[in-house]
This record gives sequence, C-alpha cells and structure tokens, in this order.
Amino acid sequence: MADITNPDNARAVVLAELMMRVARFRDSAAFGQLFDDVAPRVKRYLLRQGCDGGVAEDLTQEVMLTVWQRAEIFDPGRSTVSTWVFTIARNRRIDFLRRQRRPEVDWNDPLLIPSDGISAEEKLLTEARGVALRGALADLPKEQAELLAMAYFDDRSQSWIAQEQRLPLGTVKSRLRLALARLRKALGDDA
Repeated sequence: MADITNPDNARAVVLAELMMRVARFRDSAAFGQLFDDVAPRVKRYLLRQGCDGGVAEDLTQEVMLTVWQRAEIFDPGRSTVSTWVFTIARNRRIDFLRRQRRPEVDWNDPLLIPSDGISAEEKLLTEARGVALRGALADLPKEQAELLAMAYFDDRSQSWIAQEQRLPLGTVKSRLRLALARLRKALGDDA
C-alpha cells in the first residue's frame, strides 16, 4: 500500500481519484483540477524535450484533450496518472516530430505545379506574334479575311467554302493563296 504521508504518493492518490471521477462521471470540475495540476508539468516536460513555447502549448492542449476523451481507458493497476499522461505527451511529441520531417504536401503549391515547358521569353514572343497576326488579318481585304477565317478558324474545306459562298473553287483557292501571301509579307520571314 502506498504511503500517503509522502507528498508524491499523496499527489498520485489525489490524481487517481480525480481521473476516476473524470472517467466515470465526466466530471468537468475534477478534470479542471487535474488539468491545473498536470498541464503545467506536461508543458515543462515538452519544453525540456526541445519544443518551442508555442508547440509545447499546443501539444499540452492536445494531451489534455486526449486525457479528457480517453479517461475511461486509464487503468490505475498498470500505471499512475502522471505516467499515463506523460506517455501520451511523449507520443504526441513523437507524432509532431514525424509530421515535421514529412510535412503534408500542398498540391496547390506553385513549385509543385508542372510548368508548361514554355519560357517567359517564348510566351512574350508568342503574344507579340499574336498581336502582329491580328493586325495583319485586320488589314486583309474583307473577302480574303472571311475565306481565311472559314478555312483556318472554322476548319472548313475549300470545296465547302466554294459551295457555301457560291464561288468557283479556283477563286476560293486564289483568294486563300493571296491572303496567305499578304500575311507572310506583313509578318516577315518568320511567319
């Protein structure tokens, strides 16, 4: 039988009684007393183990929440309340360190989004070519621009265009050739 005149043993008995009240009756007043006694010691332990103040505070809160939620599994025949609580604290610290070594992946992190393989310089050149092309298209005669739009933007065949526009196929082909020649001239040799 424990010597209750020893302050450590007396404390262990009081903590065990508080834990039993929490486990059996969900006694929040008993948990408050348990918290006031144990939480500061858990925080000091975590600080001594190398946790910074904020982490130690957070982990202490997690430990005490676990004590509240799992009080019914505490077995006074296997350990003291302090041993049980400090085992929980040790495990929470280990879990925290594991998470630090292998942080959760944020798939929206810009560094993880694959590049499209196009450099910024290439993008600027493409935009400049687009502006030049739109300008050259605007300078084409209306009938050539319309035929070009049908052939290349609407993906229509030359025979379909000829039928739709009621033009001879040769005329459609000539206007498209002329339109492309004007675009090449307007855009320079790189078109």
